[in-house]
Amino acid sequence: MADAANIKEHMEVIGADGVHVGKVDRVEGDRIKLTKADSGEGHHKGHHHFVPLSLVAEIEGDRVRLSANADVAVTFEEESGGQSAS
Repeated sequence: MADAANIKEHMEVIGADGVHVGKVDRVEGDRIKLTKADSGEGHHKGHHHFVPLSLVAEIEGDRVRLSANADVAVTFEEESGGQSAS
């Protein structure tokens, strides 16, 4: 696994196959938080998604390459709706 300290805001996250997964918002604990604007369509739109740091294979310049292909990596994504209880 690559050093999480080297993962910076707005870096592109790509799968092992080179396909775009998202852009980094920030690292939170053991996960990469993706930007809302780049986190899916439909009911996923407007939610932050997270990718586990354990999927990071390497950092290549301004890209974070995952050890899984993009279509597999998105199945590991977790979602945060940012909703609070009233």
